[in-house]
Amino acid sequence: MDSTLLLIIAGIVGIAAGFAIAKFIEKSNVSNLIKNAKKEATSILKDAKVEAENIKKDKLLQAKEKFLELKSEHEKEILSKDKKIAEVEKRVRDKESQVSSELAKAKKSADEFDAKIIDYNNRIEILDKKQIEVEKLHKSQVEQLEVISGLSAEDAKEQLVESLKAEAKTKAMAHIQDTLEEAKLTAQQEAKKVIINTIQRVGTEEAVENCVSVFNIESDDVKGRIIGREGRNIRALEAATGVEIIVDDTPEAIILSCFDPVRREIARLALHKLVTDGRIHPARIEEVVAKTTKQIDDEIIEVGKRTVIDLGIHGLHPELIKVVGRMKYRSSYGQNLLQHSREVAKLCGIMAAELGLNVKLAKRAGLLHDIGKVPDAESELPHAILGMQWAEKYGEKEEVCNAIGAHHDEIEMKYLISPIIQVCDAISGARPGARRQVLDSYIQRLKDLEAIAFGFNGVKSAYAIQAGRELRVIVESEKVSDDQAAKLSFEVSQKIQTEMTYPGQVKITVIRETRAVNIAK
Repeated sequence: MDSTLLLIIAGIVGIAAGFAIAKFIEKSNVSNLIKNAKKEATSILKDAKVEAENIKKDKLLQAKEKFLELKSEHEKEILSKDKKIAEVEKRVRDKESQVSSELAKAKKSADEFDAKIIDYNNRIEILDKKQIEVEKLHKSQVEQLEVISGLSAEDAKEQLVESLKAEAKTKAMAHIQDTLEEAKLTAQQEAKKVIINTIQRVGTEEAVENCVSVFNIESDDVKGRIIGREGRNIRALEAATGVEIIVDDTPEAIILSCFDPVRREIARLALHKLVTDGRIHPARIEEVVAKTTKQIDDEIIEVGKRTVIDLGIHGLHPELIKVVGRMKYRSSYGQNLLQHSREVAKLCGIMAAELGLNVKLAKRAGLLHDIGKVPDAESELPHAILGMQWAEKYGEKEEVCNAIGAHHDEIEMKYLISPIIQVCDAISGARPGARRQVLDSYIQRLKDLEAIAFGFNGVKSAYAIQAGRELRVIVESEKVSDDQAAKLSFEVSQKIQTEMTYPGQVKITVIRETRAVNIAK
């Protein structure tokens, strides 16, 4: 028990001694740490002071350098501004001296001008005095002359004027006569030279238009299909086109006869399409003829465009282009109208160039001079006047319109190109073989036959065939009955007898057809 207590006491005493020793050691360590910290703080403060002094010195040096640099720049800027101010002041002084010099010159000029005005005024006064003296002297001389001659001044003046008039008139008449004689001697020669040069530079092939076209076929078997059962196909084709189709013993050929080239061309193209296709019957014939008619209308426009482009004519109205294209299927005394108009346009262009006139305007008038022959409708006006009206309607210039209307002397020629058109038209028509008068009168007779038929009500179409020996009149079944058809045939024949002159006889055939058409849907 005692030993245990002693051990406990000894343990407590040991613990207390260890705690005391630990506290002592800790206190010793803390004092050492404080001393070291103070030393380090002192060293740090010392180093910081040294570094601060160094930084302070550096900043002061930098500030001094910056100050010196700014001072230098400021001094430079001040020097530059002073220099500019000095230059401006110099310019101002120069301007002032220049203005002073100009003012001195202006003052000197003004003084000289004033002196000249005074001098001129003095001279004018002297001249006025001298003028008065001259007038007095002239008046006295005139009075003396009147006393000597016994005539007043007005009478003497009138006699002098009359004598001068007579002398001037005599000289003028002599000069005019000489000029006219010289013009007569040279004008004809020059005109011949221009016309010959123009003709030589335009050479065209001439082929007189006829009224017959030949349609070639591969074999004679096609003829039977074209004729059809009991001739229905050929009748339908003739009725649709107005062309007489002659199928005879001529090998591998069918003849198409018609005075109208447009109809003949439609029939030829339609027949070609039908033979190529192989389907030939009345309904198909009418369909193909309608399509071919549309094709010919498109071709007419294309021909017109190509013609004006070839001749270098621009800005032509579309309707006039269409009229030019239709010339291809018209003839004048057997001469193709388009070929004739193209030739006239070229001749006019060359002749206008030779005479120094407007070439494009002359070509334009030459191409359009015969457009009055193109319309299908009959007109009582001459073709030149009708063509002039068309040209005015579609905005052509006055020079062109006058040339068209005056090329057959229907109206007065007002411009220089008008006689050129007339001359070139005569040149083109006068070429050997260019025209045939008989053919034109024959075609006119056929047109008159058809026109008489169209003068009756209910007539749908009329075609003169067999060289004018037969007139086929197709009527509308809704408007003309069978009895009226017979009466119409008689009335047409009577009108032809009374109004026309023709060789032989004319057969009038009135065709009336009734169709019943329905569509299955």
